[in-house]
Amino acid sequence: MRYMKNLISLISKGDACIGIIGLGYVGLPLAIEFSKKFNVIGYDVNKSAIDKLLSGRSYIQDIPDSLISSQTGASFHPTANEKELSKCDFIIICVPTPLTAENEPDLGYIKSACETIVKILRKGQFVILESTTYPGTTEEIVLSILESSGLKVLEDFGLAYSPERIDPGNPCFNVSNTAKVVGGIDQECTDIASRLYGSIIEQIVPVKDARTAEAVKIVENIFRNVNIALVNELALIFERMDIDTWEVIDAAATKPYGFMAFYPGPGIGGHCIPLDPFYMSYKAKKYGFIPRFIETSGEINNFMRIHAINLIERGLKQVNKGLYGSNVTVMGLAYKKNITDTRESPSKKIIEELINLGAHVKAYDPYASSITTHYGVIASEENMESALDKADCAIFVVDHAQFKEIDIQDAVKRMVSPVIVDCKNMFANTDSLIYLGIGKSNK
Repeated sequence: MRYMKNLISLISKGDACIGIIGLGYVGLPLAIEFSKKFNVIGYDVNKSAIDKLLSGRSYIQDIPDSLISSQTGASFHPTANEKELSKCDFIIICVPTPLTAENEPDLGYIKSACETIVKILRKGQFVILESTTYPGTTEEIVLSILESSGLKVLEDFGLAYSPERIDPGNPCFNVSNTAKVVGGIDQECTDIASRLYGSIIEQIVPVKDARTAEAVKIVENIFRNVNIALVNELALIFERMDIDTWEVIDAAATKPYGFMAFYPGPGIGGHCIPLDPFYMSYKAKKYGFIPRFIETSGEINNFMRIHAINLIERGLKQVNKGLYGSNVTVMGLAYKKNITDTRESPSKKIIEELINLGAHVKAYDPYASSITTHYGVIASEENMESALDKADCAIFVVDHAQFKEIDIQDAVKRMVSPVIVDCKNMFANTDSLIYLGIGKSNK
């Protein structure tokens, strides 16, 4: 097709204009990487985010201000004006895919992005969805909305799916050196999308079609969810058997084949792993299948947040206190170590349950400044000392590097009672403390 050949030429010459819809944890790094070679228009409905970018400031931990200021106005053009997308040859959708209150897929952001594209869609453009979703979304939802413009896929515009693979805070892997899976509506669309991504990414992995590419992302995250659930369930068993789960896993990991180490914790966070199993579960039921294994893993991981509360109660009981009226400090608000991202963080549920049971809650995180809960915004204390001051119990939810460096014996001197709950196996010198941990004997 003529427009396809034109797109290939634009890619080869570096003349393609790339549009990114959604400048969050996925869209902004992608936009910056593309802007090293192409002209990029980054669109987001969040005007304050656009204003920050235009002033040369980043709001994503992995993207420094210096990179924003050097690219913005040159090859990267942030905007809140959807009409600017009409200039683009490729439009890539990088919007959130949350769950509803009933734990069903909420494709509202994808639909809204597609409706925005419909307003400016013209012959010769190419649309790519990157948002994590269930298999079939690109063909069943995106294609249908785009064709409401009167234009036809393959005849007038191209369409593909390529799942994002962003790991916030990862010092080793980024957009350019993480293999990129690509699946188009047909082989030609796969080839063109592969050429585009191949211009900035080292390894491209083309698959049969968009459905297959969507399934790849779901499998990646369900694999992690299921294996984390397995070790969490084992941790609950080993606690009762007076066996240290962490020692067991570390020893098992010495086997050079057939084993991959996963570790227990207070639940899982981030935008993908806690949500994707529900996306797959929803779609499986549409095909008349009840995915019991997948749903059970989600239930186990969600329970770990309540288990963390149970450990707090058990520890306080040893100093003749209950949760009601006690001062509990939550150490860590981010969903994983050394990042600012609090999306789906286990700390949110833990804080909400503590408040619901009558505890007075303080929190500290050296990276995340606050977290939003059903009881309002919980701000991080300015420092660790003020967070632990007069606390009856401290629960360490995240294994930030700063937390691992703590002299726990010294830290508890500010507390009323030395009750420590360790969700990530961070402390060893705990003999004189009331110390409970996930996957520990806790006797």
